[in-house]
Amino acid sequence: MPPTTFLLASVLKPLDDTRMFGKFGRTLAERPGVQVHVAGRRAPHPPDAPANLHTHELLAGSRLSWHRLAAQWRYWRLLQRVQPQLVVVHAPELLPLTLLWCSQGRNRHYIYDVRENYALNILTQQVYPRVLRQLLARLVRGIETAAARRATALVLAERSYAEELPFAEPTRTVVLENKYQPPPGELLPAPTHILPLPPAPLELLYSGTISELNGVFDAIAFTHAFRRVWPTARLTIIGFCHQPEVLHRLQQAMAAAPDALTLIGGDRLVPHREVVRVIGQSHLGLLPYRPHPSTWRCLPTKLFEYAAQGLPMLLPNNALWLTAAHAYGAALPCPDFAQPPAEQLAEALRRTRFYPKGIPKEVFWATEAAKWWAVVDATG
Repeated sequence: MPPTTFLLASVLKPLDDTRMFGKFGRTLAERPGVQVHVAGRRAPHPPDAPANLHTHELLAGSRLSWHRLAAQWRYWRLLQRVQPQLVVVHAPELLPLTLLWCSQGRNRHYIYDVRENYALNILTQQVYPRVLRQLLARLVRGIETAAARRATALVLAERSYAEELPFAEPTRTVVLENKYQPPPGELLPAPTHILPLPPAPLELLYSGTISELNGVFDAIAFTHAFRRVWPTARLTIIGFCHQPEVLHRLQQAMAAAPDALTLIGGDRLVPHREVVRVIGQSHLGLLPYRPHPSTWRCLPTKLFEYAAQGLPMLLPNNALWLTAAHAYGAALPCPDFAQPPAEQLAEALRRTRFYPKGIPKEVFWATEAAKWWAVVDATG
């Protein structure tokens, strides 16, 4: 018999996280007679959440604080209080307690949602000292491997993880991509296809995690170069920055060019509804990612978000991303955001008709929701 009480949990992802709450949680809450609990980092409870979709705070402090250890205790207490029949784990640090919980009773199951190749990220992103990186990567991979053997199923956020992760057994693994789930009641706009011409403003957009690796400073360099041929171009950066030194550099760049640059968020998490609102007001989305093993084989969530809103995009020379976007007529390539061929790009943007067949249905979460229900219904 399929479960009726669910707990979806992470430590660092906010309670209103688009994947955990907005996609997995809301989908489960659609079925009558179920109770869905979402646990994560402090964030406002969405006012439009259904009555059977509850939130529980695990972390209120920063990611590098003692509060993160206390989150483990809060998680354990929550498991005992809620008594879920199915736990969906969205963070590897919660796997040990989930294993312990499921070993202590009957009719307790869990699914591991692999949102990132965590071991690869630790090894390649240079957040930690070299010796610590090796130790942490082995520890995380060991925990994931042990947990994968006992999990009811594994869910992968990226197709590439099926090849990268040795513990992803094909018979118990399903890929659920980060496609776009419209907020309740949202009416999607028809794509405009044609960008405005000077002197009308051209609104550029960088959204999501703010980091050097994700190209935030390349987006700024692009804007300054592009304004030489399109003087009304302006860049909005919206998202959260985990690194204080990057945020400081970003704030300095903002202060130096207030007419060209706007920052929303930075030192605070931005509700996804606000991100969607800004996407709808923009004319051109920038994806200035730098080539890196941890991101280059993954489809960025914003690619689905932008396509769902009919927003034209500029993409780096990533064959996977360009192939996906070209199928919808959604993007043009930009080989170097830091030193763009501004005149050629401006001319290409003026003559390109984006989304000639309309907004593609393939970018919406509805295609993944059916697969998610099949995974859940197989539990029991």
